[in-house]
Amino acid sequence: MLKRLYPYRFEVFFFSQIAILFGSLIVPSIVFETYLSPVLFLINLFAGIVLLSKQKKTMWFLVALLVLSAVLLGSELIETANENLVGPIKMLTYFLFYIVVTVEIIKQVWQAKKVSKNVIFGLVSGYISLGLIGFFICLSIEMVYPNSFSGLIDGISITENLMYYSYITLLTIGYGDILPVSALAHKAAILIGLMGQIYLVVITAIVVGKYINQLSIKNDKN
Repeated sequence: MLKRLYPYRFEVFFFSQIAILFGSLIVPSIVFETYLSPVLFLINLFAGIVLLSKQKKTMWFLVALLVLSAVLLGSELIETANENLVGPIKMLTYFLFYIVVTVEIIKQVWQAKKVSKNVIFGLVSGYISLGLIGFFICLSIEMVYPNSFSGLIDGISITENLMYYSYITLLTIGYGDILPVSALAHKAAILIGLMGQIYLVVITAIVVGKYINQLSIKNDKN
């Protein structure tokens, strides 16, 4: 199964990420946050396993994270979990997952000899993963040091607020509606912004350069 899905690894990973980011636009927010979002993260974990299926040791590490996440989700659904314990474990699980997968995506995109649709999906997925890493960093800070971010909108979950903040910072849009107010939150904002800019300047530029060179060689042959 993993071998069959491997050629489509970036597409599967990309579309599961899009569902995580924008699913709440289709499904009511409470239902999405409680039931659908955890399932989508599990699907994204599985997509990461497909992506790393040729790296056996790393793949089994992700399999362990997937099993752990499924167990935690099950314990939450049957209300036997200690939220004070489950929350940090889930956050650490996803944080480790996105670090490992983002590094692998960058590696595969960097080493690609030919720029194809698959590589483009991988390039975009890597950028989206940086935003999710930023989100888990911000969420960790807010959980350990409450009120590190001001302007969080009432009636919207903290995860939705900080997901939005992470991507706005990554994209360097900076509307200023949510602000980092602690020293640690300031550092996180700088880190997220730097990650986004370095990715665009280095990784994206390399892929664009390869694509231009690829077109040039193709035109010369014609």
